Amino acid sequence: MITFFDRDIKQGYVCVMSEIIVYTDGAALGNPGPGGYGVVMMYGQHRKELSEGFRYTTNNRMELLAVIMALRHIKNKQLSILVHTDSKYVCDAIAKRWLQGWVKKNWKNVKNTDLWKEYIQVSQGFDVKFKWVKGHAGIVENERCDFLATEAAKSNPTEVDANYEKLNPR
Repeated sequence: MITFFDRDIKQGYVCVMSEIIVYTDGAALGNPGPGGYGVVMMYGQHRKELSEGFRYTTNNRMELLAVIMALRHIKNKQLSILVHTDSKYVCDAIAKRWLQGWVKKNWKNVKNTDLWKEYIQVSQGFDVKFKWVKGHAGIVENERCDFLATEAAKSNPTEVDANYEKLNPR
């Protein structure tokens, strides 16, 4: 999203990006089962992809972890961030202010509190907005995230989602 123009004396007007575009997705085979997340981040001419697999986790955990990992990789807190996700769980928790309610109720009956607390911590100082996108609808970057997440889950991952496995032994 181009939000303003900057004047370059030698070349005329130059478009300047002031927003980081992020797409995220999570996957779990069996749910719970082997899982992974995928992230595509874009800013101007820059593009970064992230993915990682875990041996035993859930889809919702991977959806949320994808957002957390994206934010961990952004250093410039002056730029706004637009996160595209096909997860109603993640999008609604933020947009409908469920997260604030969970905090006020001291996390009573809330799943994935470890990751939600981490999200709160890593999002501090950022201007983050969320946009829900329909999954498997041909949105190129969302499809790429789905591929990254699914491949990470299929890769026979050995990484441990320690908090999940501690509470949900196999």
